[in-house]
Amino acid sequence: MLILSILCLFGFCLVAQVRSGKNTVQPAKSKVYLLHSDVLKKSKDNPDPNAQILVGDVVFRHDSIYMYCDSACFYEKTNSLEAFNNVKMVQGDTLFLYGDYLFYDGNTQLAQVRNNVRMENRTITLTTDSLNYDRVTNLGYFFDGGTLMDEENVLTSDWGEYSPATKVSVFNYEVKLVNPQFVLTSDTLRYNTATKVANIVGPSDIDSDENHIYSELGFYYTQQGQAELLNRSVLSNGGKIMTGDSLFYDRNRGVGEAFNNIEFVDTINKNMLTGNYCFYNQFTSYAFATDKAVATDFSQGDSLFIHADSLQMYTFHLDTDSLYREVRAFHKVRFYRSDVQGVCDSLVFSSKDSCLTMYSDPILWNQRQQLLGEEIMIYMNDSTVDWAHIQNQALSVEQIDSVNYNQVSGKEMKAFFKNGEMRQVDVIGTVRLVYYPMEKDSTLLGMNVSETSQLNIFLENRKLKKMIMSPTSSGTLYPMTKIPPQEMKLENFAWFDYIRPLNKEDIFNWRGKKAGQELKKSVRGAAPLPNKKIFENNKKID
Repeated sequence: MLILSILCLFGFCLVAQVRSGKNTVQPAKSKVYLLHSDVLKKSKDNPDPNAQILVGDVVFRHDSIYMYCDSACFYEKTNSLEAFNNVKMVQGDTLFLYGDYLFYDGNTQLAQVRNNVRMENRTITLTTDSLNYDRVTNLGYFFDGGTLMDEENVLTSDWGEYSPATKVSVFNYEVKLVNPQFVLTSDTLRYNTATKVANIVGPSDIDSDENHIYSELGFYYTQQGQAELLNRSVLSNGGKIMTGDSLFYDRNRGVGEAFNNIEFVDTINKNMLTGNYCFYNQFTSYAFATDKAVATDFSQGDSLFIHADSLQMYTFHLDTDSLYREVRAFHKVRFYRSDVQGVCDSLVFSSKDSCLTMYSDPILWNQRQQLLGEEIMIYMNDSTVDWAHIQNQALSVEQIDSVNYNQVSGKEMKAFFKNGEMRQVDVIGTVRLVYYPMEKDSTLLGMNVSETSQLNIFLENRKLKKMIMSPTSSGTLYPMTKIPPQEMKLENFAWFDYIRPLNKEDIFNWRGKKAGQELKKSVRGAAPLPNKKIFENNKKID
């Protein structure tokens, strides 16, 4: 309490010094002059016996300011006055102050105007019922509700102040800024009537059409419809929510940018983009993320996390029944979900056919199964894997133990899933097989090596149920004790456990293939290149 008292005393002394201290410039105590009145008389009823009662077309002057009213009490001894009815103060040709009542102190140069108050400064109008105007600081402030209007905006609040010299106004408590394009509500707001810039310095909400902005610190350029926001501000539009350490938003162009620790959440489709930079165009529904960019799908109970150097989302045929989206991931793609993991150089997911296509040395894992080829197409059903199509140099490897692997290779391969588990695999073209038959207790019977043109594998509870070869091939079955080492692995065998993402954090740790384990070079498919024209058209113009 002692410290609080000292601080309060210090604050009082500081205020006193500002208005009356020796080191501050004090207002000149010039005289208030009565210029005109139709009637001048003394009043026995007035507490001040020296008060002059003035009636009819009363005019005062104090320095460069003129005061007009219907009637007044002039206290010449104290250099002050009270004015009644049709009160008007005029300072130069730019500042006008109107009201029903005025008390003016010529020594402090403080004007107190009450009832139907209106301050006009060029194109600025401030209305209230209680206004104090300090001529020394050139500052008007209200404390019982007021409205400030300019060419662009209408601002209301419980308390506020306005400086005709700097054009800066400060509003507190129940602040509301109304613009034809948006409405801003806040607890504290600074506003410049010259630049039309609103300086957000407290919890604020900005609503326009389908957009909503929440910010506690930043600037809103009301003429340009642009916002620069800090401190984890939030931009919402049609179920999409963008959050970042800082945000830029252009209402006219429908463009939003987020910087550092960003989150872009689609609450309708239940997915999210994160990273350190994100761009979004609400008119085209185009999004771009980079710098630790991650796309997360949480539409199912188990979330899928996809990381790449850059992520893009395109929307086609907007506002039609044919609308669909594409998510494109470029370079060093890694994704993780508890039931499926993968790596590749680039990836495209299209909602048109619910197909996720992996390009350039893709590898896909499911449980103890590894699938790879030149291109892998994964078809989804309600965000779960329905079936996968592996094209060219297809290889499926199942780990039995640290030494033995079931292996199938072919020109192409189709794997079908149910409830997150692989149930059937069809291998087509130049099929080669290394397979370990088992007893019911999982005892290995031997190793079978076969070749055929087509192979159909059926699994149940992650175990082989049956195999069908076309044409039929008996192959060679080696007992476990007589397996030739050179026959244990296919020519293109590879086990990429050192590349496989281990968890959602591991998707950031890129690990390439070891030398000598790359696929044979061939003419391969490639992901659609990033649409630079779309991105350049969407970029913010500095």
